[in-house]
Amino acid sequence: MSILLTDLTKRYGEHLVVNRVSLDIRDGELFVLLGGSGSGKSTVLRMIAGLTTPDAGKIELNGRDVTFLPPQARGAGFVFQNYSIFRHMTVLENVEFGLRIRKVNSNERRRRAEELLDLVGLAGLGARYPSQLSGGQQQRVALARALAYQPAVLLLDEPFGALDVKIRAQLRASLKEIQRQLQVTTILVTHDQEEAFELADRIGVMDAGRLVEIGTSETLYHRPTTEFTATFVGGGNVLVGRKDRDTIRLGSSALPLPAETRHADNGAPVRILFRPEMTILQPEPFAPDCDISVLGQGVVVEQIFAGAVRRIVLEVEGLRGVRAVSPRVSYGQSATRIEVIQTGARGSDSNYTIGQKVWIGLSDFHVLAPAGLKVLLCVSADASGRLAADTGSLLAQATHGPATLLQVVSRADMLATAREQLESLRHELSARAPNLDTRVRVGASATEILLEAQEGHYEVIALGQSSVGDSGYRGLGSTARQVLEQAEIPVLLAQAPRPQLNHVLICTRGGEPGKTDVVFGGRVARRADAQATVLFVQTPQTTPAEQKRAARHLLQAEASLSLQGVQCKVKILDGEIVESIIAQADADDADLIVIGAQAPRGRPRLRWQNLATQIVGNTSRPVLVVPMGE
Repeated sequence: MSILLTDLTKRYGEHLVVNRVSLDIRDGELFVLLGGSGSGKSTVLRMIAGLTTPDAGKIELNGRDVTFLPPQARGAGFVFQNYSIFRHMTVLENVEFGLRIRKVNSNERRRRAEELLDLVGLAGLGARYPSQLSGGQQQRVALARALAYQPAVLLLDEPFGALDVKIRAQLRASLKEIQRQLQVTTILVTHDQEEAFELADRIGVMDAGRLVEIGTSETLYHRPTTEFTATFVGGGNVLVGRKDRDTIRLGSSALPLPAETRHADNGAPVRILFRPEMTILQPEPFAPDCDISVLGQGVVVEQIFAGAVRRIVLEVEGLRGVRAVSPRVSYGQSATRIEVIQTGARGSDSNYTIGQKVWIGLSDFHVLAPAGLKVLLCVSADASGRLAADTGSLLAQATHGPATLLQVVSRADMLATAREQLESLRHELSARAPNLDTRVRVGASATEILLEAQEGHYEVIALGQSSVGDSGYRGLGSTARQVLEQAEIPVLLAQAPRPQLNHVLICTRGGEPGKTDVVFGGRVARRADAQATVLFVQTPQTTPAEQKRAARHLLQAEASLSLQGVQCKVKILDGEIVESIIAQADADDADLIVIGAQAPRGRPRLRWQNLATQIVGNTSRPVLVVPMGE
């Protein structure tokens, strides 16, 4: 392999920017790292170039370990977005620069520079200064300079981002031709999907520091594995139905279940992707014997003409009870929407009217890999550790997700014993949670739990609480307090075992922050096929304006959860908040209480006397604390 990355990791303070990225790139390949802002793609490139030092992992270029070598010793050419060419030098002098510092004689420098200027389309412009060139021409100079000393690897960090659309298209074509001629192994970083599709031999999709998926353009577009790739690469409709024998039940419709996914249990969630251009619309029903998967009937709510394509948005009442991943459902939306793109049609050939009913068929769809809530079960040697394992694995089982048993030990000589204990516990829980992994870390409990949660991209942290004081108040341990204060994902506090997950109590507040706990609590309820109650408590301090906002918020919550197929009710109680929540949980015999934790700017999320902490201290039911924005 020309480039080999093994578990490459980079942190800035507590922020994990690159998370154990492993990648191999073949000789002569043009590989594209595609991701949004902050995904870590440019940091990976800078570590390969030697401009940033990794915290862990290994970088090999042509079989040579260069992890800690300086940039000039790596044999890699680098092209930046902002050109970074020398303003006081001519074009020819810029291209010759790398050869001059390598002591190449003047005749060879001149020959090589003029050859490269001809290759990048700048022949005859060697005497000009950068100020006399356009942006596209300056970027060509930067490319020629990077290639001048014949690097083994070419690294391009969003090189066309500062240019207009027409110039970008021209330079992409030039780059592809130059790369093919020279056969130089190339990594290009971009957020532009069209650019990635046009240039790449293969694409690596990055998100939150992780390399999510690798494949060719066509594979990632038509047959992605993950939900993130399906929604990030190209526009797509992603719906979550359920397996019903040999079909996928989507509301009132049923699609044929591909043979390779028939091993899943009945009732298990099934996520399907269908691209907008694979969707067929017609005014009359589809013939029974046609080779089309019929999704049902929808109403046209939006239509946009965009030149080569026409974008149509439909509301489909028949998809009630189906969770829509993409397009994302707006809070309070009462019908599922899907997007359709039609190409090559003119005027009345595809011009539907707003409010018109049409039948919807799919010429193709793809089933994504199964994925439920990914839960981190934090196990300790006392009874609280077993509570976390039991309740957390119940949540993972109910939501059809994977789980990991984590034990943190203070010394390295305790690792072997901890691994044996975890393996024994994993065996005990295997019937409930077959997708159960184990991990042991050395260090301070809260710190290592938070690091594992971030590195493993978990969605829930499960902690056990078993200590009860003389007053009967169930207190939080120091580890739980630290995790609650710092975690960016929901934390499940398990206090007594529950046999099943049948009813979820979602405690909410009005306004934008209150939507977070409703959305996450509804997601848990839907995946677990549980009932839900959405509760708002009015205190004597609640103003009339807040009461109106809360009433509207609850109606929207009920509509959103009902649309996803969650059997739910809404409730407004008057009284003290903690007592009212506990009373409603008892009335419902709730198996899980979901509550949001406000995160004031500049302060820890939870304090000892905060609402969520008080609820944890006054009930033995599991409590799921969901971080909320301001």
